[in-house]
Amino acid sequence: MNPARSMLLAMAESAIWRRVLTGWPVTRRVVARFIPGERLDDALAAAAALNARGMRATLNPLGEHVHDTAAAAAAAAAYMRILEAIHERGLDATISVKLTMLGLDLGSEVAAGHLRAILERAAALGSFVRIDMESSAYVERTFAIWRPLHRAGLPVGVVVQSYLRRTPADVEMLVAEGASIRLVKGAYAEPPELAFPVKAEVDRAYVRLLERLARPDARQRGVRVAVATHDAAIVDRARALVREQDLRDWEFQMLYGIRRDLQEQLVAAGLPVRIYISYGSEWYPWFMRRLAERPANLGFFLRHLLG
Repeated sequence: MNPARSMLLAMAESAIWRRVLTGWPVTRRVVARFIPGERLDDALAAAAALNARGMRATLNPLGEHVHDTAAAAAAAAAYMRILEAIHERGLDATISVKLTMLGLDLGSEVAAGHLRAILERAAALGSFVRIDMESSAYVERTFAIWRPLHRAGLPVGVVVQSYLRRTPADVEMLVAEGASIRLVKGAYAEPPELAFPVKAEVDRAYVRLLERLARPDARQRGVRVAVATHDAAIVDRARALVREQDLRDWEFQMLYGIRRDLQEQLVAAGLPVRIYISYGSEWYPWFMRRLAERPANLGFFLRHLLG
């Protein structure tokens, strides 16, 4: 793994670095580019602005790893409030949930119960929920929770990470299930026996997975694909697959504040674009992972720091 990436991922988990960096005014100025604010109203306003520019949105409240049942229940209630607020404002937006926020570390049955309630409310509102994929330790448990809910017809999708060596096999399972799949590169620190350590390998794996998902059997089984990357070369390959295979339902997804130029180009080309809006007070680990996964983000931060 790239030394700078390794260092940044380690800093994401460091309480000492959290105290240091969150205390710097320049850090908060840079974070403001990628996070519209800490309140739900900030995220809703950002979603409305994106809708006005022809883009869909997904709201992603930041946080993870609750350690008691009260906190898990509070997180579930907060997700419900987000769904209600989106519906009340008539926004073209969905939500993204983390199972560790819903109590996965307390037991799969805790998280699954909360998620089912969220999905039932989303179904009643005509909405959709995406389960975030966290580190490799949670992959099997995530699929085990997702599968029966998907089979029950509830509006739920999952995420797969191209840097994990296991992902091609996971994609075959998901294709067989007719899943809604969001493909990302991955942003956690993983050992080389589990994840590709070199960026070029991760990129090649991503493209191979795109090509697999473009095959006719995936569409026949009702698979929905979200291409989540800011990598222009990979976006170009995905666009070529869309043209070649007439994959008009493929959606291109990016993060708020990153590659706005590319976002606008995709909209101008008439392609579906969804922007993930992260918000909340627990922004530090999320921010450090964004620096680690994309050198341009780190360069942006360093320029502001040096300035």
